[in-house]
Amino acid sequence: MFFSDLLGRGQPVSTVSSSEGGLWQGLMGSMRANSSGMRVTPESAMALPILQNCVTLLSESLASCPVDLYERAADGGRKTANNLAPAIAVRVRPNAFQTPFERQEQSQMSVCLRGNSYTFMDRDEDGNVKELWPLDASKVTVLKGPDMLPYYRIAGVENPLPMRLVHHVRWHSYNGYVGLSPIEQHAEAIGLAQSIRHYTGKSFANGASVSGVIERPKEVAPIKDKISINGILDQWGNKFQGVDNHAKVALLQEGMTFKAVSMSNVDAEIVGLLKLSGVDIARIFKIPLPMVNDLEKANYNTLEQMLIQFVVFALLPNAKRHEQAMNRDFLLPGDQGRYFFEFNLSGLMRGDQKSRYESYAIGRQWGWLSINDIRRLENMPPIAGGDIYLQPLNMVDAGKGTPDLNNP
Repeated sequence: MFFSDLLGRGQPVSTVSSSEGGLWQGLMGSMRANSSGMRVTPESAMALPILQNCVTLLSESLASCPVDLYERAADGGRKTANNLAPAIAVRVRPNAFQTPFERQEQSQMSVCLRGNSYTFMDRDEDGNVKELWPLDASKVTVLKGPDMLPYYRIAGVENPLPMRLVHHVRWHSYNGYVGLSPIEQHAEAIGLAQSIRHYTGKSFANGASVSGVIERPKEVAPIKDKISINGILDQWGNKFQGVDNHAKVALLQEGMTFKAVSMSNVDAEIVGLLKLSGVDIARIFKIPLPMVNDLEKANYNTLEQMLIQFVVFALLPNAKRHEQAMNRDFLLPGDQGRYFFEFNLSGLMRGDQKSRYESYAIGRQWGWLSINDIRRLENMPPIAGGDIYLQPLNMVDAGKGTPDLNNP
């Protein structure tokens, strides 16, 4: 069962744009102009090392975290329900060619670059999701139907797809239907970084640069023989250039002097602009600079706090976007209050081994962790008798007052 059997009848719909007015056709169709004059697209933006690092860091980190389907228990707890069809499609086999890691990584990468991730949901006769097929976000147009629900027009498909067949994950949105593209929103910053690298590359390819010059005083008669000039320069280069000739002593005659050419002010400004453009791109995705290999101000004493900052402020919001979109799209209406998807980010929040063991000891001592709780956190199998919770003997109920030690 594929597109032709599931599209249904066409409905009158209106186009929804990523900004007010105009048809949103993805970033490849039309790009926001920027003063740098560079054409900014997701593909050209990914050529910037720091942007590629930010996007892949978010995508790979989220895809590396396990995602489970849970069932809410009557006592307020939960238990895994990974044997249901939606969980199997997410965790085991999303489609015929992708692994779960690849599907999740591609989905998050599309959110980072285009602000939207679209996936076709192939359902069985009961409505359960069987397979998940990725859709190219640049070929999807979002429509608003008379029922106020989104419909999706895909290039090459005659009728729009209803919401029940398209899994849509959005970035920030003005209208609630289409996510904003980070690349389009920050085309100025990205275009600046592209133009600086373009200028630098052209300068190396077409410019001329020397490490130093040999000067002769005006009073000395100039050397008019080009062969003699070239011979002096070649002899200088052979004797004093290269690592093996480092720190050799030179003898200059006829009042000659050697002056080394230092970095120009323009070159120094380019270095500063490159750093500034990298900082701006890291800000777009809320990535701490040391996590994108900018170690200029890295402090190993704060690495643990930096990782927690990355998980809480950068990764967790994206995980929530995917979780709640999966709850909305993958679960049947009757199951949405009973089951829920959740990414397990606890592995990224763990500190060093000594700190973890100390926190486990506190939790075990004060009674909110059992042996098996700790073993699950460390990805170890449970043991018999490991579900017992301890309670300190010197603790009493605060509502009963101070015990009388003379009358126990």
